[in-house]
Amino acid sequence: RRLRQEYDSHVRRYLWGGRFWSGSYFAGSCGGAPLTVVRQYIESQQRPTA
Repeated sequence: RRLRQEYDSHVRRYLWGGRFWSGSYFAGSCGGAPLTVVRQYIESQQRPTA
């Protein structure tokens, strides 16, 4: 909100549908954890109900 107040004309060109990021994209880091640990973590997460 504050960025838009001060730099609206500049940040507007970097927005996707009025947001700084897309809800359909994720990039993250797991700090070198083994894939088995990452897979176990992902599988333990709650899934959204549609």
